[in-house]
Amino acid sequence: MASINKSKVLKVEPLNHNDAKWATLVKITYSDPEGVQRDWEASERLTRPKGSAIDGVGVVAILQDPAKPNDSPRILLQKQWRPPVNATVIEVPAGLIDPKESPEVCAVRELKEETGYVGQVVGDDFGVSPIMFNDPGFCNTNLRMIHVTVDLSLPENQNPQPTLEENEFIETFSVTLKDLWDECRKFESEGYAIDARVGTLAEGVECAKRWKLH
Repeated sequence: MASINKSKVLKVEPLNHNDAKWATLVKITYSDPEGVQRDWEASERLTRPKGSAIDGVGVVAILQDPAKPNDSPRILLQKQWRPPVNATVIEVPAGLIDPKESPEVCAVRELKEETGYVGQVVGDDFGVSPIMFNDPGFCNTNLRMIHVTVDLSLPENQNPQPTLEENEFIETFSVTLKDLWDECRKFESEGYAIDARVGTLAEGVECAKRWKLH
């Protein structure tokens, strides 16, 4: 596979509202707590299926080997170049939800398509997160984070092969979960961009370590 680092932005130009396929700009008129009428510029996704509460999912996939119970758990990450930031981004597997698809099914499907791994959603109430908004001051895009375990002893996970679309160039790798904060620092120093979902997860792990939340 050609290195995604060879990707580059060639041109940036205004997008006509009628040509937008995935997102659009809107002006929201609202009344503040003092009754003053104000305007707000925002972006809205055009891809959310009818009846769905979310646009998509992010997948926290933890690799586990039953034969090595004392090994530190590893989290599955990806490198993917993103045109809006003109950089290769460190991300978790993620994707848009299909019509009438549950978040859990979407997560397992996207994980298999993007990484080749077959995962299982955590069975308790930690499996599916509350709905999260990526940047509520700018857009209505939202998602649920789905927590998944990947059993490395299963035959289907011995030689995982992704089934990427022709415009997807994704490199999959893993790091130890306890070192995620340090890894993010390292990637940033090497010129990578850090997806907020990865950075926030890393920050949470680091907070738990520093303030001994266990």
